[in-house]
Amino acid sequence: MSEYILTCLQCNHEFADTYTLTCPHGCKGLIRTRYAVRQITLRDEPGIFKYSDWLPVTGSIPTLAEPICYKSEGLAGILNLSNLWIAFSGYWPDKGAFTVSGSFKEFEAFPTMQRLAGRTKGVILVSSAGNTGRAFAEVSAQTGQPVIIVIPETAQSRIFTTTPASNVMLISISGDYTDAISLGNKICTLPGIIPEGGAKNVARRDGMGTVMVAGTLAMGVLPDLYLQAVGSGTGGIAAYEASLRLIADGRFGKRMPRLLLFQNEPFVPMVRAWSFRRREIWEEDMPDAENAITRVFSDVLTNREPAYGVAGGVFDVLTATKGIMGSVSSRDAKDAGNLFSSCEGIDPDPAAAVCVAGLIQALRSGVIRPDEKILLNITGGGYLMREKNLPEYVKKPDMRVTKATPFKKISARVQRWMRLHA
Repeated sequence: MSEYILTCLQCNHEFADTYTLTCPHGCKGLIRTRYAVRQITLRDEPGIFKYSDWLPVTGSIPTLAEPICYKSEGLAGILNLSNLWIAFSGYWPDKGAFTVSGSFKEFEAFPTMQRLAGRTKGVILVSSAGNTGRAFAEVSAQTGQPVIIVIPETAQSRIFTTTPASNVMLISISGDYTDAISLGNKICTLPGIIPEGGAKNVARRDGMGTVMVAGTLAMGVLPDLYLQAVGSGTGGIAAYEASLRLIADGRFGKRMPRLLLFQNEPFVPMVRAWSFRRREIWEEDMPDAENAITRVFSDVLTNREPAYGVAGGVFDVLTATKGIMGSVSSRDAKDAGNLFSSCEGIDPDPAAAVCVAGLIQALRSGVIRPDEKILLNITGGGYLMREKNLPEYVKKPDMRVTKATPFKKISARVQRWMRLHA
């Protein structure tokens, strides 16, 4: 059992966890876990739960999903980088990677579901552009825990599992990721339904933070640079928070890694806001948002309400690490994904390809020195191998709605499902 308390980053109030997502005093900033264990010890637990010293959970769920980290030779050789380390989160058995959904979102889903089971009662609801929903569906399929997932209709083909997900209610909505989030928030007003919480959920952030922990343990020291493509920005926040714990651990150096975060053109609201060092994202940072979202290479990076300006959010962690928020074109992302596949021998998720393109761009512009210790977060991949080796059960939507569908109709259907599954 991990022992921890929660702390508000605005008022510094400390409080116990009851699957808490926000400060009880009403503050708008993020809350953060503070663990009793200062120096992490890997536990004899399955998959990601070996990091339970720094996860807000009691007990574990059987899984092999965890980040793996190795020193690159192929991509590093092409780019002339002497200390490039790759944190891979996906399905790649030859490397010991068994994240069967193909995405590091499993590192969020497993501790979130375990935290929920240990702290409160209810059915969790997840709004997703695809990868997060698939990860939560996989956990539900493995554990039987009921989950409601809301996705844009364009993401329907991305919700698949290795065993039938009989306790998942999948709702698709015509629109984009933000529309799915909006509908999900409405559904969470119904009795017995609990919001997963997004960036507010410490289990999600600390689960993603295991990527930084795994990378640092493999390298033996904190990296100089950490690179990731972001949509909500939660992964960047998680990497920063994990780095704080690793510095406090005392065995991995005292220098905070510099965060290099990337978005996919033409939808780059955080890039625009950060270029002016503005805490707020304005409407003009997302010109013609709906059209822009249709033109990106990776639409999971298109959150219109990222955790940017909130206390403890992306603006703060970029400021604290002297970080960079950059943008890459879809053409460059596609080319970078092909380069990664040829050099490393595994196919990256489109979001990970955006990150590889960001690495190449930062190297060419002189932001990165060839001898720096770099941790490149490949947030998903191995789909071709997964398709070859694992069964695939595509979850069809239980309900298809539009933005004009009366909520009364949606509510009635959800509550009927709840009576059968909750």
